[in-house]
Amino acid sequence: MFEFKITAECPVTGARAGELFTPHGVIETPLFMPVGTQASVKAMSPHELEELGAQIILGNTYHLYLRPGADIVEAAGGLHSFMNWPRGILTDSGGFQVFSLRQLRKITDDGVEFRSHINGSAHFMTPELSIGVQERLGSDVAMCFDECVKLPATEETSRVAMERTLKWALRCKKFHTREDQALFGIVQGALYSDQRIECASRLMEMDFPGYAIGGLSVGEPKEEMYRILDAVAPVLPRGRPRYLMGVGMPDNLVESVARGVDMFDCVLPTRNGRNGSLLTWRGRINIKNAAYERDFGPIDEQCGCYACRNFTRAYLRHLYKCGEILSARLCSLHNLYFLTNLMKKARSEIIKGSFPDFYKNFVSSWLTEDI
Repeated sequence: MFEFKITAECPVTGARAGELFTPHGVIETPLFMPVGTQASVKAMSPHELEELGAQIILGNTYHLYLRPGADIVEAAGGLHSFMNWPRGILTDSGGFQVFSLRQLRKITDDGVEFRSHINGSAHFMTPELSIGVQERLGSDVAMCFDECVKLPATEETSRVAMERTLKWALRCKKFHTREDQALFGIVQGALYSDQRIECASRLMEMDFPGYAIGGLSVGEPKEEMYRILDAVAPVLPRGRPRYLMGVGMPDNLVESVARGVDMFDCVLPTRNGRNGSLLTWRGRINIKNAAYERDFGPIDEQCGCYACRNFTRAYLRHLYKCGEILSARLCSLHNLYFLTNLMKKARSEIIKGSFPDFYKNFVSSWLTEDI
């Protein structure tokens, strides 16, 4: 039911174009996955996500476990039916969310004791419970429960978390039963390349159908992230998808694709969109700036999204300044369209054999500061 085929590779950079076959369709890689934390991508309806080209979205195990509860989603026919989304769904394990609750949790080898951020109720999340919830949610891809450490981390702290992640991965694999759901392992090891390589190698011995790289994009310099990817990506099996968790800035995506990564997710396009930060092929613009008050051009003349085809920067600035809900919707739609089509463009260039030129041109023209 699950298969990953590489359709083209760039011999210069290692970038790959592939196809991931799932119960809800074929997913073309490289790709960006919008985040639907609570069975909803913020400000977006499912049909809008389909129209902008989203192939697979994320659901959050931690949040859906707390509310509405896996039993309710299961009774509705699973997450696809519950949210009326016909395409792929990947659920994270809840590990990162528990990691974020540093003041509300206690980690042991058995699992994580934590208190709900909603009402303070006590819970104990184990690898088995995480997998059980994800099976009841019915996602196409589930993730192993892992431990993510805060950076900077000492070698000892990182190793303890890495070893726990490996033990939990084995427990997840043993407990997982759904044949229509792929379970991905997660590589941890902070910023220690030797630990990352060891973790990847030991996960590969467990033979997962896909591998994620976690614990990055949590505040470290981007050069450090690229250094870890340079160490880990070549170790991972060629014929399995590689997923870099939590990365969503365009320059990070293109750099990671060049290092052989296939899948990405991040809340940034919708979060930034709600705050008036918009992506263009040259860099980010802040629609709140007075410079756009009388700017009657589109967000980006190279963009074909609904917002760029129909509205001006001046209008979007007006909506934002007035606090209109339409501002969040149009800006989020634009950012999601931009990242989705950035990955489609990268895929096309890989297939045509011109990815090195695309990579060079993008990196040289993308401005990291607001324009």
